[in-house]
Amino acid sequence: MSIATVGLSSCASDYLDTKPEAQMDKAVVMSTTEKAEMAVNGLCKAMSSQYMSTQGLNGEGTILNWYGTFTGNDAQKCNQTGWAGVWNNTYHLRPTVTYTVYPWFYYYKLVSNANSIICNIDDAEGVESDKMFLKAQALTFRAYSFFRLVQLYTNRWSDHQGDTEGIVLRTDESLGDHALSTQAEAYAQIYKDLDDAISLYQRSGRNREKFYQPGLDVAYAIYAKAALTREDWQTAATYAALAREGHAQMTVDDYINGGFHSENSEWIWGVFEEEIQTISYYSFFAYIGCNSSTSNCRNYPVAISKELIDQIPETDSRKYLYLVPSDEEYAECNAAGRSTKSLYKRARRDYPDCLYSTSLVYAYMQFKFMVDFYPGGGSFPLIRYAEMLYTEAEADMHLGKEAEAKDLLFEAVAQYDEAYTKSEKTGDELMDEIKLYRRFDLWGEGNDWFDYKRWGQSIVRKTKEQGGNFKTEFAVTINPEDGNAWTWVIPQKETDYNQLVD
Repeated sequence: MSIATVGLSSCASDYLDTKPEAQMDKAVVMSTTEKAEMAVNGLCKAMSSQYMSTQGLNGEGTILNWYGTFTGNDAQKCNQTGWAGVWNNTYHLRPTVTYTVYPWFYYYKLVSNANSIICNIDDAEGVESDKMFLKAQALTFRAYSFFRLVQLYTNRWSDHQGDTEGIVLRTDESLGDHALSTQAEAYAQIYKDLDDAISLYQRSGRNREKFYQPGLDVAYAIYAKAALTREDWQTAATYAALAREGHAQMTVDDYINGGFHSENSEWIWGVFEEEIQTISYYSFFAYIGCNSSTSNCRNYPVAISKELIDQIPETDSRKYLYLVPSDEEYAECNAAGRSTKSLYKRARRDYPDCLYSTSLVYAYMQFKFMVDFYPGGGSFPLIRYAEMLYTEAEADMHLGKEAEAKDLLFEAVAQYDEAYTKSEKTGDELMDEIKLYRRFDLWGEGNDWFDYKRWGQSIVRKTKEQGGNFKTEFAVTINPEDGNAWTWVIPQKETDYNQLVD
């Protein structure tokens, strides 16, 4: 996949700049639609690139792992206690640490390069329909970036109904001082970008060619995600249904045999990584892949919460992807959940292709995410058909449409559990069932912490002695008001440079 991203001026604002694989003068990049298409392709590649000369900062994969999964309620990096402070949500008020800076740094790089396309593509040489399509793709990237920034750096919508500080809405090529928006203004800009993108996609008559490129369905899906977080229920339901068009659920075989490193019909949008351009030990799967050769995975596999998996019936075929021990096997594990006895032997016998030769074995470890090539490479989904089912179901519950929500939940589950029957629950119990299956189905895909934040629910992790499976250092309760109400402080790099942000 070729790369061309727009080189921007550098000085005090270098944290907003892009350092592409091959910098090109903006006037050259934007001179024709063919070259501008390379710039859009560069935005796609930026989602699986190394940043800040730091191992683990790998574009979008870092957001999913470090900010969505490991910080949440339902997953742990077994025995990797050195990261407990980050994953226990204690770093949110530290404006200079890497964990605070990285998402701001990364998403504003995407925004800067998207803005260069948005602001200049109209004057490029080429067919008008191509200009429309490329502009729509750049708008989609910008909307997605703004949405992620709002999720991380602003309060949950239910706390203030948008009447709180938002983010810096850079919608042109200026890198000068810019005041913070309100949260409501930020969502309005996200909606506007997506409305404009949708109109341009439709008018262009073009469709995307690759799963990692933005397209009309991706714009619909981002709209649904943003609306759900904003508690705009009807908008979320409408766009979740539109996003699913042209896609279908994975088969059982696809789900348990590579469905999360090989593109299939369920992937609405994903991140592409190929072996000839791999970032090796920096890759997404180098931190979560059960069969990765990295020490980070061999020594510290990722495990699902015992309390979550115990609620899923044995008849659900997706349960195969987790090493659920018997009571006897679990009793043999140490306090951290590691096995060297019967569970270890079963894992080696039943999951020979899911473990590296020297991998440690822990109870409840996952086999959902497997590397496509060593040490930790492969593509992965960002938004799936299933997520849109749960999104619409949750929105329908808030709209008082329980029958429709039950139908959507049945579609999401019955494909994988032939014994599952349409839920007879109502009210809060039905909502809890929708949340349960959303947590299970989307496990490890970077939604966990974000969902708990918007739900306003406490993260409660328990040790083995308490009936769970978390290492003592991770076994904490994090209430909605804790950790700056789960809101990352704006990095000092922004406040040092931007005089309009305190």
